[in-house]
Amino acid sequence: MSFGSPNNPYEQPQNPQNPQQQPGYGYPQQPPQQQPGYGYPQQAPQGVPPQQGYPQQPGYGYPQAPQVPASAYGYPQQPGYGAQPPYANWGQRFLGTLVDMLVFVVPYIIVGVGAANKTAALVIIGYLGIIGIAIWLLIMEGRTGQTLGKKALGIRLVRESDGQPLGVGMAFVRRLAHFLDSLACYLGWLWPAWDAKRQTFADKVCSSIVIRTN
Repeated sequence: MSFGSPNNPYEQPQNPQNPQQQPGYGYPQQPPQQQPGYGYPQQAPQGVPPQQGYPQQPGYGYPQAPQVPASAYGYPQQPGYGAQPPYANWGQRFLGTLVDMLVFVVPYIIVGVGAANKTAALVIIGYLGIIGIAIWLLIMEGRTGQTLGKKALGIRLVRESDGQPLGVGMAFVRRLAHFLDSLACYLGWLWPAWDAKRQTFADKVCSSIVIRTN
């Protein structure tokens, strides 16, 4: 009994009961699958989602995002180093102080009427009005840089370094420092008329300036 073809003694016969027969001699061989080399994309196995790599950071040669100035977001540019703020002149400062003094006329009249009539209640009410108005003007000047007189004249009291209001505490210190302006025949009150920064002696001590707002 012969195996396979008579012309090829090494050929094995096919077994009809075993269809999945391994290839032997004489059968064509399957070429092995080549693995992807360096630089070639690898095939992901079926059922596994592809992994995303890390985002590339901009390196040399990539265009940088333009710098947006702070003024584009609505922030006002404050007078600081390198900028010349519009200083208020002596006349504007004097008229602003005069308007603030006129606010105290009514409580002073009440005090005078109470003292003339020897009415203690009116005197107390008048003095309470003077103290209340003084505190109110101080809070306005410290928080916004403007009293009623400064607002009417279009001027503002700010810090020289950044153009922001002094704050209530520093505004109170500046009020106390005004006694320096009264020394030497009230020379400090006249000093803004010829000073380069239009400052009184109190302004120089507290590093404050008065600027125009319009």
